[in-house]
Amino acid sequence: MTRDVVFPADPHSLYEAHGYSPAVRSGGLLHVSGQVGARHDGSPEVGFEAQARLAFENLEAVLRAAGCSFDDVVDVTLFVVDPEAHLEVLVPILQAHFGRPYPALTAVGVTWLAGFDVEVKVVAQLPSS
Repeated sequence: MTRDVVFPADPHSLYEAHGYSPAVRSGGLLHVSGQVGARHDGSPEVGFEAQARLAFENLEAVLRAAGCSFDDVVDVTLFVVDPEAHLEVLVPILQAHFGRPYPALTAVGVTWLAGFDVEVKVVAQLPSS
């Protein structure tokens, strides 16, 4: 099988540095790798809220490159360092991007995200041709 890989128009350097694809199309679905609040050079945006907003901007760029939008997302997994401290800030950002009915959601508290505080992984339904 050949992977049908999707790259955003202006990818940050983490994909190449860590050897992974931003997203892969398969079986009518788009599987998006966890997106973080990485600047173009791969460094984390400063501050949790700014980093979370940039993670969603990076996610949107990947979705758009595949012809998708947040409306096509069916499943979301959030990885959050110190969720007790950060969920209050993260939930409104999440809700601003996903209209009702909301997609399925799993939030996982973690202790390490390579210098980042939040990572957003999604699966989206590809639009019909």
